[in-house]
Amino acid sequence: MLKSREELDGELGGAARAWLDEALAEAAHDAARTRSGPAADSPYAAPPWELRYAAAGRHCGLEHADSVRCLLLVEARAALPSVTRLYERGTAAERRAVLLTLHRLALGPSALPLVEDALRTNDTRLVAAAVGPYAAAHLDAHGWRHAVLKCLFTEVPVEAVAELARRAQGDTELARMLRDFAAERTAAGRTVPAGLRTVLALTEATAAAAPAPAPAAPTEES
Repeated sequence: MLKSREELDGELGGAARAWLDEALAEAAHDAARTRSGPAADSPYAAPPWELRYAAAGRHCGLEHADSVRCLLLVEARAALPSVTRLYERGTAAERRAVLLTLHRLALGPSALPLVEDALRTNDTRLVAAAVGPYAAAHLDAHGWRHAVLKCLFTEVPVEAVAELARRAQGDTELARMLRDFAAERTAAGRTVPAGLRTVLALTEATAAAAPAPAPAAPTEES
């Protein structure tokens, strides 16, 4: 779970807090700069706070790295070039932090290629991070269904899928895909993930729970 600045201040030592103060100040300075120049838009121009992003685990501890990186991205109001650069050049941990923060940035659907890239991997850390609130808000129906199946295939708990119940509601195509997946697993002598039944129940239960239409009001002629 990502921690707030206040929570981090209560857990970090003095040197780590000082480092974080400096890193966030650099990020805030970059956010205040005019971004219209060609250097700011270049995918190769990395502001100083991006170097801090990579060093977060070393200075604040691996257990706090995701939270620190999230704070840096938000404080910098990271635009797509920065987010893409940090993802493409980063380690798996640095990529995960990008994915976990996407919904807190004003990117619209422009960062979907990063989510789609993560979903093509078999790294369960990246897959779990990719199906968070940003994917729930921006993945189209086709992409979202395949993201759910990817979780089942890689044994990522379906509880990681943000807004699962809402998006699964009444999705008959997802239900069909789940049944096909279960049939393939059974035919191959492999176990069916318990999460599959959970998602299938959501598609069926929500559809069945839809209220019946109210009877028409009687007319004067009836």
